[in-house]
Amino acid sequence: MFVKICGLTSAAAVEAAIHGGADAVGFVFADSPRRVTPEAARALCRNLPPEIVRVAVMRHPSDAAWQEVRTVFQPDWLQTDAADFASLKIGKDYARLPVYRDAQAPSQSFWPATMLFEGTDSGAGRQADWRIAAQLAAQTDLILAGGLDPTNVAAAIAAVGPWGVDVSSGVESSRGVKDPDKIIDFIARARAAETH
Repeated sequence: MFVKICGLTSAAAVEAAIHGGADAVGFVFADSPRRVTPEAARALCRNLPPEIVRVAVMRHPSDAAWQEVRTVFQPDWLQTDAADFASLKIGKDYARLPVYRDAQAPSQSFWPATMLFEGTDSGAGRQADWRIAAQLAAQTDLILAGGLDPTNVAAAIAAVGPWGVDVSSGVESSRGVKDPDKIIDFIARARAAETH
């Protein structure tokens, strides 16, 4: 089970993700209470083990904005809306994580190799449609996001069968502020659910 902790803004949150065993950490470069600068994200990843994936989370970025993030932060993956990739110069060294939402689920004639599926509003804690997610998870490596937290991640994994899970607001003590204990708990529960 691939586990991504998103919207990190503090060293304590990054340390919790590392300690808990997260596979990926996401940094938001879009309008959000979790937004950070490329310089801040780079600093937060200073002691990040190389096996943990660094994800730049954007939404409708200009190519100039992406190039700044790419140059300064140097992420491993770019996560943004699926339609955004057509206007960006990504480069072959960067993995693409296209985002789809409930109302934008792709037709069965097109399945990206890996995709993130979430509720209708990024970062708002709105649960994705698990029925649609399960259909997609049977066809591709799906990372389920939207409304997940330590109390429901096991049920989500059982219902959807995703390749991975992604959490942001569900591990916060207040809007935009991550709770290290919740991060560790979320990862532990996702791992436990994977073994059942």
